[in-house]
Amino acid sequence: MGVAIGDIITHEKLTFDQIHGKIAIDAYNALYQFLSIIRQPDGTPLMDSQGRVTSHLSGLFYRTCNMLEKGLQPIYVFDGPPSELKRRTLDERKARKQLAAEEFVAAKEAGKEAEMKIFAQQTTKLTKEMAGEATHLLTLLGVPVIQAKSEGEAQCSYMCKEGLVDATGSQDYDALLFGTPVLLKNLTIAGRRKLPRKNIFVEVVPERIELGPNLQTLGITQQKLIWIGILAGTDFNKGIYGIGAKKALKLVKEFDTFEGITQKLGKEVDYKPVEELFMNPEVNKVTESDIQFQEPNRDGLLNYMLERNFTPERVQAALGRAFKEPFGTKQSSLNKWF
Repeated sequence: MGVAIGDIITHEKLTFDQIHGKIAIDAYNALYQFLSIIRQPDGTPLMDSQGRVTSHLSGLFYRTCNMLEKGLQPIYVFDGPPSELKRRTLDERKARKQLAAEEFVAAKEAGKEAEMKIFAQQTTKLTKEMAGEATHLLTLLGVPVIQAKSEGEAQCSYMCKEGLVDATGSQDYDALLFGTPVLLKNLTIAGRRKLPRKNIFVEVVPERIELGPNLQTLGITQQKLIWIGILAGTDFNKGIYGIGAKKALKLVKEFDTFEGITQKLGKEVDYKPVEELFMNPEVNKVTESDIQFQEPNRDGLLNYMLERNFTPERVQAALGRAFKEPFGTKQSSLNKWF
């Protein structure tokens, strides 16, 4: 879910033609989106003839090909073991999924197809096997995969701060607390989307958020942005009841110490571990050689997708657009990467 600071952050809407360069994408964030969105009308995920879920592979394959076609260079970053501070959030998510699973069964028995899909989306799980399948598919595409030491967004943000990539791609705002200079939202879900529980469609477009200008506009430091997250609640702490981003902003501008804020609120908050996690996250060191694009494995790609019952004509067409040539040819140029 991430930190809810969208109300105080300035976004710039873009077209894909306005986005360039290498983008470190929070892989788990993207895969959860694919697993949640790409479903049958009754909420059932896409599956192959053997009953294996393929929603994540469908989203990953076609969205990655789309980005490659537009000249973007996606680099997918996979989460490592979560921080112990995240245990509460993970337990709460598990409980919500269990409740949603029960509500899905009730909706199915009542024949309420629209509600079935809503509850099914809330039960979305990303398994280690799915993450492994996604990594394998990206490797076949020649797209770089980076393993984070812990939080994927922390790793993406580090890579962006080091100048290895031009932006972090994620739906969550946590990357801003981790210090990414540029955050790109909606890269993997852009397009026409139906609003939940409503027969209304909206056009979702990419959005660019620059950390420096936002901090300047808000009149705060990076540390105080982290304080706002802690007060409002993050994946690593519960936050203070009744405090949202706007109220937290007023508080951090009023006080120069976190203790001053908690004294005014009459609350005790063990903020130091969370502040330290965002200011000095655990990351794996990455070099330019780690994020080089490779020649795609043509035969391996086609075989892998066909084994999972993807339509060969659609797969070949997507690959042809991504690599700027009919994908049946034996030679390919990587000039577009440089």
